[in-house]
Amino acid sequence: MAMMQTDRFMECGPILCDLAGPTLSAMEQEILTHPLVGGIILFARNYQSPAQLLDLVRQIRLLKPAALITVDQEGGRVQRFKQDFSALPCLRKLGELYDGSELSIAHTLSLTEQLGELMAMEVLALGVDISFAPVVDLDKNLSTVIGNRAFHGQPEVVAELALAYVKGMHQAGMAATAKHFPGHGAVVADSHNTLPYDRRSINEINHDWLPFRQLMRNGLEAIMTAHIVFEQLDGVPVTFSHYWLQTVLRQQLGFQGVVISDDLTMHATQIMGDLPTRAQRALAAGCDMLLICNDPIGLQQVLHQLQDTRDIAARRRIFRLYAKVNRPEWETLEQSSAWQRATQALQTFEQQLIKLGSSAA
Repeated sequence: MAMMQTDRFMECGPILCDLAGPTLSAMEQEILTHPLVGGIILFARNYQSPAQLLDLVRQIRLLKPAALITVDQEGGRVQRFKQDFSALPCLRKLGELYDGSELSIAHTLSLTEQLGELMAMEVLALGVDISFAPVVDLDKNLSTVIGNRAFHGQPEVVAELALAYVKGMHQAGMAATAKHFPGHGAVVADSHNTLPYDRRSINEINHDWLPFRQLMRNGLEAIMTAHIVFEQLDGVPVTFSHYWLQTVLRQQLGFQGVVISDDLTMHATQIMGDLPTRAQRALAAGCDMLLICNDPIGLQQVLHQLQDTRDIAARRRIFRLYAKVNRPEWETLEQSSAWQRATQALQTFEQQLIKLGSSAA
């Protein structure tokens, strides 16, 4: 069975694209069957209810059985599925609990693990393969686009909390994606709107890599790239940089997982040319999968022009992103002891925040 699924995925392409709404349009059905399309990323606009999402996933898999279905379900302000889902805290609140709670650090890490498991269980139960989490950027009080999406400002604390969160994801059967490599927390600019430049030296930047390195040592399946130029090291954004993705990530850090680009329609990527050119250059630099969102015309251009240059090893890496255990059923999820323990952990977490004078938002 595993071999059949692996072989089937070998036919899927590198592009992860979005959908306009809660159902598939005729055009989107055609796009899904294109050999360059490997999967879908879902947003809040694609979700109305558990039943609707289950039906949407069913439609996607009928057209592309091996489609990788993804979402950003981080918690806080980046939680795409909300109604009928647990209200997940932003990661910053876990860092605050680590610093200020009456609980021991071990207890805080246990709660963090259970919240990672809760997030993953609920997402998997509706047929989605992976939530792109966790954010392991350092919060340096500079980046508003990262802000409270980050666990903490200290790399050692981020590494501890991220390891616990990923352990919970793995317990549920979900692969983890650390983002945004090699670190987005030290720039003010938002790469959605402009191209950020990080002017630090290699020694200063190396400080930000600790959470990534720790997760890699513990079986991290994927990383998502940052659209940032690190001027002292390379002249192009990381997503398009052979230096960052090959010399640093693959050779120096020995990363064996999947490299996923952040959205190639973000303003920061325009320096690299039109969208088909960006996609080709990202693949050439070492990305295994490419996010392309909110630009249906550009997506069509990419589908007409992109040459899939990935080798067999790159395609096989992607198979690691599928769920590792049988998925829970949404209808019976609340009856499972794992879900009940995790939701109890969420309640404990919220009670501790109240004692700290904070909230989970």
